[in-house]
Amino acid sequence: MSFGDPNNPYGPPPGQQPGYPQGQQPGYPQGQQPGYPQGQPGYGYPQQQPPGYGYPAAPAPQSYGGAPMMTTMPGTVSAARILLWVIVALQLLGVALFAFSAATIQAAKNGSLDNEAAFEQLKNYSTGALWGFTVFALAWGVFALMLAVKFNTGGNGVRVAAMIFGIITAVLGIYPFIIVGLIHTVLGILIAVFVGNANGNAWFNRARY
Repeated sequence: MSFGDPNNPYGPPPGQQPGYPQGQQPGYPQGQQPGYPQGQPGYGYPQQQPPGYGYPAAPAPQSYGGAPMMTTMPGTVSAARILLWVIVALQLLGVALFAFSAATIQAAKNGSLDNEAAFEQLKNYSTGALWGFTVFALAWGVFALMLAVKFNTGGNGVRVAAMIFGIITAVLGIYPFIIVGLIHTVLGILIAVFVGNANGNAWFNRARY
């Protein structure tokens, strides 16, 4: 008996290979199509992507030597720098006032203001001391300017210098410049606190590229 005979009544139905159930191709397990590995979709169907595919992974925090990379100055440190600029402006104002006072007293002592009774008492003041205050106010303003400029690039040395500057400024505001130095006292305390806290320590000791 031959299964290949189309007239054989006991042979398989037309279009079916002998020995295999209808609808299943020979040589492939049930549910698997020829030409594709088991469990893989056929041609033309996109494969399922893992979760998060197509979205960039969150960048890991950069670090160098165990210290975090910081690119933005903390608010308190930025406030300390602004206060330094305020002190620079006040120092320039003080330089102008001390210089004007010294020049006025010198003119009174030279007799240029003899006709002005209001300036007679100025002769009792020392012009040397006023010129000394003028130079000191200018030097202190330059010091504050240098610190403010170095806040972006300076390291821990700038932080320590700013703390010392703030403390000395606060003390000088109490004595001997108590009349005009109360504002300096407040500003100096704030500067020392802002650069001496944790944010100041992290900023001035941050890792550098």
